[in-house]
Amino acid sequence: MVIAEFEVKAERVGDFLALARDDARHSLADEPGCRQFDIVQLDELPARVMFYEVYDDRAAFDAHLRTPHLDRFRAGFPALIVAERPVRFGHREPA
Repeated sequence: MVIAEFEVKAERVGDFLALARDDARHSLADEPGCRQFDIVQLDELPARVMFYEVYDDRAAFDAHLRTPHLDRFRAGFPALIVAERPVRFGHREPA
């Protein structure tokens, strides 16, 4: 499980979300090891955007890092954000 978090410029949230949706859609459609890719905005802080991503394993995530859709996201998002938090990794426990 991967969590990425961004503080987006308030006036650029729509542009950021468009880039994020492209990355999420292609991750789910084109990467067999990507099981979930949620884009989350906090209600009280709409310029704070988090990605909650689930991959089969670390190799599947590493493959994600080499995709054209992530390259598009990486090229476009720096001009749209105030800050990027360090990516966090974890695992899900069964209920």
